[in-house]
Amino acid sequence: MKAWRWILLLVIVAALAAFGWHWVAEDPGYVLLRLRGWRVETTVVAAVVILLLAWALLVALWRLARWPFGAMTRRHRRRSQQSLGDGLVALMEGRHGDAERELRRAARLSALHGPALLAAAEASSLRGESARALEALDEAGQVAPRAARVLRARVLRRDGRPAEALALLGPEAERGELSAGGWYELARAALASGDLRHARAALEPLQRSGALGARQYAALETQVLLAAIATAPDAAALNGLWSQLPKPQRRVPAVIDAYARRAAGFGMTLPAMDELDSALRREWSSTLVETWGALGDQDLDARLRRAEGWLDAHPNDAGLLLALGRLCVRLKLWGKARQYLERSLALVPSAGAWEMLGEAWMGQGDAALAQRSYRNALALARGEIAREHVASTPGGTPDTHAVAVEERDEHGMPRLRK
Repeated sequence: MKAWRWILLLVIVAALAAFGWHWVAEDPGYVLLRLRGWRVETTVVAAVVILLLAWALLVALWRLARWPFGAMTRRHRRRSQQSLGDGLVALMEGRHGDAERELRRAARLSALHGPALLAAAEASSLRGESARALEALDEAGQVAPRAARVLRARVLRRDGRPAEALALLGPEAERGELSAGGWYELARAALASGDLRHARAALEPLQRSGALGARQYAALETQVLLAAIATAPDAAALNGLWSQLPKPQRRVPAVIDAYARRAAGFGMTLPAMDELDSALRREWSSTLVETWGALGDQDLDARLRRAEGWLDAHPNDAGLLLALGRLCVRLKLWGKARQYLERSLALVPSAGAWEMLGEAWMGQGDAALAQRSYRNALALARGEIAREHVASTPGGTPDTHAVAVEERDEHGMPRLRK
């Protein structure tokens, strides 16, 4: 189709040229020019051609006269572009001093003035020279005010002044005029300064903009919600906050876990258990089932039977085994508690499992093994390695092998292990 359009256009142009030539040939016109005794006679067509040639000659002479100056300008542009490229590479490589120097050179070119100064300010900030970064942003703000404002907020936040960053972005946030980077900096500054109202308000615009990837946005959202739950002053405020959260936010496992623990701390064990039960019915979570086993002392027998029912589907879940061990300790089923806790430690060593194992040994009257378990719990809590193993204690070697789930084929027959 495109070729046919070009052919049709050429045919139309040729037809117009033919008709135009015949029209001019019938009466070519007459032009007379007299100047200081000079007399020139010609046709209109020839006069137009002469004028065009004269104009082309004047343009060529003007460009030839400007060529030396243009060469200097082109050289300056090439060097500035090279400096910008070298500065950005140095910035990515972590050579922030070299990056700042090259980027300030690039900023001498007016076309690159704003972007180069913004990148130079970032390099200065990463070097820890906030004053130089703010000076560069003062200049960049004349060219790119919104970008300079966002970067200024980032520099202030890095410098330990999140309240100033929040005050800088607050007016635009109230008007809903912040860019995606501005909303992100607002959320980070609000978190750092404890202003969770602004932090929560930034989540919806950030999600709508799509500026953050799904994983990064989920991490920021979880951080904001956890901080909001942790700072709830009382049960009424916690319930109000929880009821205001959208349903997707109330289904994040880490948020449910934080709410359940906070609610239980305010004496609202039943609502906390209800949220955990609902979450576990929707989707299994080792963290949530561990919390479920740690909250409250109500209906321990029924909860133990229910947790043992989950064990068939999740035999290798360390969190579930810890919850079972914890429930058995509360019911004073010391031997059974040891079996669950030792299997949990075989799968994932944790301070909570060692602590509960110490409780089980204390229940059986063995203070020495209880002390060993408590020492291991303290070591893991400090980030150290547990050096003492209960498997070497008298009374028989515990089974520390993880239970393997039986695999079956499409006909329901067990698969042979290799």
